[in-house]
Amino acid sequence: MNRLRPHTLKFKVALYLALALAVAMLLFTILVVRTQRNELLAGAVNHLNQISDVVIKSTRYAMLQNQPDYVFRIIQDVGHQENIDKVRILSKEGRIIHSSYAPEIGQKVDSTADGCILCHQGEKPLQQLPEGARSRIYSGPGGLRLLGSMEVIRNEPSCSSASCHVHSKAQSVLGVLDIVYSLGEIDQTMKENTLTIAAFSLGFIVIVSLLVSGFISRLVYRPLRDLESGAKRVSSGNLGQLIPVRSKDEFGQLAESFNAMTLALGNSQTELQEWARTLERKVAERTKELRIAEAETARTEKLASVGLLAAGIAHELNNPLTGVLTFSHLLRKKMPDGSQDAEDLDLVIRETKRCAAIIRRLLDFAREKPPEKKFADINKIIENTGRIIENPAAFRDIKIQMDLDPDLPPLWGDADLIEQVIMNMLVNAQHAIEHEGSITIRTRRVAKPLGQEPGDVPVPMVEISIIDSGCGISQENLKRVFDPFFTTKEVGKGTGLGLSVSHGIVKAHGGTIEVDSVVGKGSTFRVYLPLQPSSEDIAGDRVGSKP
Repeated sequence: MNRLRPHTLKFKVALYLALALAVAMLLFTILVVRTQRNELLAGAVNHLNQISDVVIKSTRYAMLQNQPDYVFRIIQDVGHQENIDKVRILSKEGRIIHSSYAPEIGQKVDSTADGCILCHQGEKPLQQLPEGARSRIYSGPGGLRLLGSMEVIRNEPSCSSASCHVHSKAQSVLGVLDIVYSLGEIDQTMKENTLTIAAFSLGFIVIVSLLVSGFISRLVYRPLRDLESGAKRVSSGNLGQLIPVRSKDEFGQLAESFNAMTLALGNSQTELQEWARTLERKVAERTKELRIAEAETARTEKLASVGLLAAGIAHELNNPLTGVLTFSHLLRKKMPDGSQDAEDLDLVIRETKRCAAIIRRLLDFAREKPPEKKFADINKIIENTGRIIENPAAFRDIKIQMDLDPDLPPLWGDADLIEQVIMNMLVNAQHAIEHEGSITIRTRRVAKPLGQEPGDVPVPMVEISIIDSGCGISQENLKRVFDPFFTTKEVGKGTGLGLSVSHGIVKAHGGTIEVDSVVGKGSTFRVYLPLQPSSEDIAGDRVGSKP
């Protein structure tokens, strides 16, 4: 549960609302209390004036008959009424003639007292009280508030002519009736009413504050909290979770706009990520192409160097080698078989032929003869090539096995160059087996993409697998087996050009070579060649067929 903290909007709204309601209810309480007090005082004044009129009218006859005892009893009866503090009649000179409080009868009232100050403001007393000055409120002994009502008793002709009175007609005022009314009950009632109103006001403030706070929390604070949590999720990178739309008002519209913004940010982030992946893929492609181009450039430079070297060697050595080979054959014919000289000449002839073969391979590697493609039977090419090395392999107890798919369609390629590839690999496999082993040649039809991209469409290809049980190739050397002049054979048993030449031929046909090897168990070379001509080959045939 969220507690109200001083810095939160919920706390501020509740505080300001409570203060506003407190001020409003304070003003309302003051107004109600003042109005009620005025009404109670007005009622008390009216009641006191009525009592005063009744007393004057009740004592008029007794005064005419000069019956002071009767007047005294009336005053005593009125003085015993509830909240009546005192009832007395004052003479013109301010002396108390009758009073409900007997000890003060005969005493003279001070003209500056609360009951006399209204008439005795000057040298002569007033003959008529001002309008509205009949009643007054003052404090009695002990701080008790008292309400006094004064009524003038005037001389009448009937009173001045009576034998019981000695007042002349010139005397207009015979005395003053003064009734004092205690306001203690009214003050107590006002105090209780004030406390009651204050308690109700406080309860009203608390209830209204809670209700308004609840409404504000539901209508304002919860949407704001949703926006806050949504903003925190967005800042942390979570764009998949939307905030709830709780209403159709401005906050609901704001939540919908926030969700639309979050979705737009998510889409933008997805697009940026997709662009980043695309950029990375394109950079990888360009890097790969650049490396391939660098490798091709290096290989081209090597081929150019080899070509220059081969041309120089062919020019410098072919003619001397031809002469050495010719004269060696002529001398060999003159030597008897089995003689030491004949064996020496045979060695010279073999080494001369090997030198000529090396030069020829160098020339073939440097020239990179373009393939002359046409449909050919790949199984027949493999069978013919296998017969060539079958006898030398059998001499070393190497068994050659063929597992050829008879349903293979004709292959589009240069039969001579493909035969050279198979020959190079069979010779390498034969050299990898020291004694007693097997070489398996297998053909299968497969579907394989021409490139390495995920979206490349597989095309029908033939897989030529050459599996030997030889010594195998280490993982370090597997990466270099197709490099020119790289070989693991002993010196004098290889030039390191066979696999490089084969790789170039297969690549010129639009195929690939893969190799798997385990040291001590053997190697497997897989050659993949397209069965059908490519669009470039078809376009080239159309161009070449034009007159």
